Amino acid sequence: MSRRRSSIMSNELKEQIAQELGFAGTLHQEGFGGVSSRDCGNMVKMAIELAERNIPGNRMS
Repeated sequence: MSRRRSSIMSNELKEQIAQELGFAGTLHQEGFGGVSSRDCGNMVKMAIELAERNIPGNRMS
């Protein structure tokens, strides 16, 4: 039996990133089951980059 984890990213952020990466239509029609592993990985990568840019004192940006 699997347990669902609560999401760290808000649905709004997921939708925004999916829109920017060009797979929002697939996400809306099929959910994450229809999104490729590559697109999910790119979504995580973009979310990490956004988070790193918003960390106070971060000199990477």
